[in-house]
Amino acid sequence: MVKTILPPEVKPGQSIPLLQALHILTRDGKLNQDSRRKLKQVYHLVNFIEPLMQTVMTSQPDPVLVDHGAGKSYLGFILYDLLLKQHAGGQVIGIENRAELIEKSRQLASECGFDRMQFEPLSVADAMHSQQLPDKVDIVTALHACNTATDDAIQFGLQKQAQYMVLVPCCQAEVAETMRSHKAESLAKTLLGELWRHPIHTREFGSHVTNVLRCLELEAHGYQVTVTELVGWEHSMKNELIIAKFTGQRKRSALERGQQLLEQLNLTSLAARFNLSS
Repeated sequence: MVKTILPPEVKPGQSIPLLQALHILTRDGKLNQDSRRKLKQVYHLVNFIEPLMQTVMTSQPDPVLVDHGAGKSYLGFILYDLLLKQHAGGQVIGIENRAELIEKSRQLASECGFDRMQFEPLSVADAMHSQQLPDKVDIVTALHACNTATDDAIQFGLQKQAQYMVLVPCCQAEVAETMRSHKAESLAKTLLGELWRHPIHTREFGSHVTNVLRCLELEAHGYQVTVTELVGWEHSMKNELIIAKFTGQRKRSALERGQQLLEQLNLTSLAARFNLSS
């Protein structure tokens, strides 16, 4: 028999059947360019999450990680495969509103013997009130959860008292739409209106402002925030990574700055969205 030589991206002890079922590896153990790019993104995120998981497990041997907007659950499966399957405790819960993807993920988890994985067909917002989820979780992740789903994931993390949140936002439109509707007023009010006068600038600046407000929100609610890039820009334009660690030290200054920013940019209607109401 000819031994299959696996790509160097495959880590020791990693489940080959899992990678093949996720269509990351082909049947003969090959890795195409698109899969290599996707796997690199997930690996980078796992590298950020691994030390957080290790920290949690020093005091909580059975941690719960909830992955929002799970899609086909690439992240959840690889996290479980690399970080949890060798331990007696630890659970990954995937939240995805497409029922057909949930069913496929449940079947794959069963086939792989990943009995501490759970999948629920819910929106991020509905997950906050679901009886299928625990009252408290340890880590919340959201990889490319579109538009306000990232905000719902933050709200979920706040409600569930998460120790860590790991977020890679995507397709942020709500703030830009609100800025666009007040564009004439903003141009008359402040020179800063020029920053989003042109449509493409409204979209890009609105996306940036969205993440700034999210960081202020997290700081105002007792989290220490780090913002970095996930991978190089050649791999993904949706590249901003927000990591929040709960310290319990609420920053009054973050709340006040968030409120001032909303006022300056004519976004006060979104104060509740970002938990920045007085």
